[in-house]
Amino acid sequence: MEEGEGLRRFKKGDRVIVYHISGCGVCNDCRRGYYISCKSRFRQAYGWQRNGGMAPYILAEEKDLIALPDELTYKDGAQVACGFGTVYEAIEKIGVCGNDAVLVTGLGPVGLAALMLAKAMGANMLIGVEMNDYRIGLAKELGLVDYVFKPDEAMEGIMKVTNGNGVERSIDASASDPGRQLAIRATREWGKIAFVGEGGTCSFTPSPDIIHGQKTIYGSWVTSLWRMEELVERLVRWGIHPEDLITDEFPIEKAGEAYALMAGGNCGKVAVVFD
Repeated sequence: MEEGEGLRRFKKGDRVIVYHISGCGVCNDCRRGYYISCKSRFRQAYGWQRNGGMAPYILAEEKDLIALPDELTYKDGAQVACGFGTVYEAIEKIGVCGNDAVLVTGLGPVGLAALMLAKAMGANMLIGVEMNDYRIGLAKELGLVDYVFKPDEAMEGIMKVTNGNGVERSIDASASDPGRQLAIRATREWGKIAFVGEGGTCSFTPSPDIIHGQKTIYGSWVTSLWRMEELVERLVRWGIHPEDLITDEFPIEKAGEAYALMAGGNCGKVAVVFD
């Protein structure tokens, strides 16, 4: 590890997280901390437009760094940049507290992270919807759900456990049309819904599904630098570790196997690690 000239905050040996998009730093989005939304030609993603993906070293700019507290592991920190930061941003937009039943559709690593954070924030009922038996079992094993349903039984099950009212808050991490429809329709009047799953489509009827129920849908894309700093502080305070979602680890030489496992879905978070 080496350091360049002109550093103002960090130094060689500091534990850090790298925000995975390097924005131009001077546009309105960057000044707000949302490098993900930077539209400048200077915007570059680490491991995509600039080097740093699946390699033992990365050349990062100081402005893209977040301090990693000693209480968190590097595996914790690696999940903050995208998965946990993404759902934390969404949860902060819709607001989750002890008054709320929270529904998460799609229990991949992002959906599981949403449940873990909603639980830490005091949600009084946690409901998951997932078709993969392995991930259903993992959510139960980690104690992240009070109820979990498969898609074909989900609407009936959610209404039953919420006394016919639906949930106060829902988060779609499935990126599927049925999952998004369920997130909307299983949310009660005046409720809030966040879409974080990328891609896919969503078909719904605005008047009965949204307008008459006075519901609000939020789109949420990754997170900001300041939210990431806030999240790592709260992870320490809450005593939770994103690392707990890792079910499989591979050395860099077997990264292809890691990707194949992840694509199959019979896993939680898959980590590629360096000795």
